[in-house]
Amino acid sequence: MERAFFARETLEVARDLLGCRLVRVMEGRRVSGRIVETEAYVGEADEASHARPGRTRRNASMYGPPGHAYVYLIYGIHHCFNVVSDSEGFPAAVLIRALEPQEGVEVMRRRRSGRPDEELTGGPGRLCQALGIDLRFDGADLCAPDSRLFLEAGVSVPEQEVVAGPRINVRGGETTVSAPWRFYVRGNRHVSG
Repeated sequence: MERAFFARETLEVARDLLGCRLVRVMEGRRVSGRIVETEAYVGEADEASHARPGRTRRNASMYGPPGHAYVYLIYGIHHCFNVVSDSEGFPAAVLIRALEPQEGVEVMRRRRSGRPDEELTGGPGRLCQALGIDLRFDGADLCAPDSRLFLEAGVSVPEQEVVAGPRINVRGGETTVSAPWRFYVRGNRHVSG
């Protein structure tokens, strides 16, 4: 994808990433899925954002240039993958919450052994495990031609199929908890929670 795609409002990016393809080159092949669920996190004023306390070693990539990855570890075991979505220096990112598997499904099944296909990539930790995304990708340029993790344009999701609602498991005041900054494809069986 082109960097210009990310130089827009974070909520627009979160919505427009639906239908795009996240690709990971691993084991010499493409492993990918169509993005079907996202969440936006915008600035230090967003009580649910990792940027709330200001710039730290953990969240430094979130302040980086748009179109780069922000990957972090949660609960000490699950990785979460975000796309940095605003101008360099302003912390905003879109968490990719769920994918609909497309390529390399057998690799995903092997990495998430014993799980039904609906649970391979439905959730941020699950999709990172299935695609082998970890802290090595924090700060990676998702638009670089030689990247092993990148985004491709997909089929745009029609407006009537997009649901906007509150983010999942966020804390803060009423505005933070109820902000409709989660976007997902209506009726898609791979959407998380």
